[in-house]
Amino acid sequence: MEKNYISPNKNELTQINVSDIDFPLPDLKNITEPKTAVIAKWIVKWIEDGLNTGKIKFNYVLPHKPDLAYLLGVSIGTIQTAYRRVEDLGYLESKQCLGTIVKDPKDKKTALRKLTSKREMAIEKIKQYIKANNMKKGDKLTSARAIGNTIGYSANTARLAIDYLCSIGILKRNYQKNEKISCWEVVSTDFEIVDSEMVTLVEKIENDLKNYIVENLKVGDRMPSHSELSKILKASIKTVHDGLQILVYDGIILPRRGRYGTTVIKMPNDNSYDEQKETSIFAPAPEAAFYYYEKTQNYIKKLIADEYEIGDKLPSIFELAEKLNLSPNTIRKAFSNLAKEGYLIFNRGRYGGTFVVSKPEVETQSFKWLAVNPQYTKAYK
Repeated sequence: MEKNYISPNKNELTQINVSDIDFPLPDLKNITEPKTAVIAKWIVKWIEDGLNTGKIKFNYVLPHKPDLAYLLGVSIGTIQTAYRRVEDLGYLESKQCLGTIVKDPKDKKTALRKLTSKREMAIEKIKQYIKANNMKKGDKLTSARAIGNTIGYSANTARLAIDYLCSIGILKRNYQKNEKISCWEVVSTDFEIVDSEMVTLVEKIENDLKNYIVENLKVGDRMPSHSELSKILKASIKTVHDGLQILVYDGIILPRRGRYGTTVIKMPNDNSYDEQKETSIFAPAPEAAFYYYEKTQNYIKKLIADEYEIGDKLPSIFELAEKLNLSPNTIRKAFSNLAKEGYLIFNRGRYGGTFVVSKPEVETQSFKWLAVNPQYTKAYK
């Protein structure tokens, strides 16, 4: 079933604080099952009661794990595992930088777009382990630590994966408080295995970007901005940026500074190599970004050569920024580059500043074009 990804705004989410909880807390003293299981069942009952009374609504954010751990007198790891159990039941969904959000367990179509977790990959590895060893219903599994060593994950990650497989009826746990051997056994082998090479979120976005280009653009068309693509693909701007960088490396798109933006230069399904003329006569984006600082530092080089001697103190970063109508950060980076080249030195303290230690030889340099209209490149064919 195809997922419809959502991207909630953090500012629009309601955070639940532990002080808002008026539901009876769980009794963790006289129990015959793990604390994580007891807390998970309590969270489910608390959420269901809150939804029925209107005190909790979908997309509310659960309390911070340390706060809830302190309230219940358990470790943060115990709360983390309990949240995982409830998430497996469909009542919650976690997302980095957002938190753990209450969702409708009946809604199977919408989801937050997030990274493939280690636990999810461990789940598939355990399923592969069961199949590879021809395990049948009733067969016992070894300890979580041994399973973790076998599949290449920590004991805690393996335990979380096993708990999930228990929740969906593949494994069963017969908990005994003082039992030190494995308590898990196979309940069903009727399951599918997801591709073992599970892709990361960036790889998913890369594929979505390729599909977007194929369906909406052609060679020469300009890509939407990072923010527009972020809204279209329901992912963060940083994730979109990382996905676009892969397409740049693959020669599918070409980023250019200025009004030309990022342009499609090859369709994703085109395996031929045909370098576009405009890619060879203007600087790539990293070069173009550095060019601005290089131009500034060349101006400062000329200023030093014409007006200063070794040992002289240069104007401050802010004075030069005001004089050249540039940002202090641009001047700072230019100063840093000149210091690496051995022309300047920085001293701290009352008599500190930026001092000339070597006079540069100023020479003219040729630069690649920063932006080229593809129409102009026809003259070079």
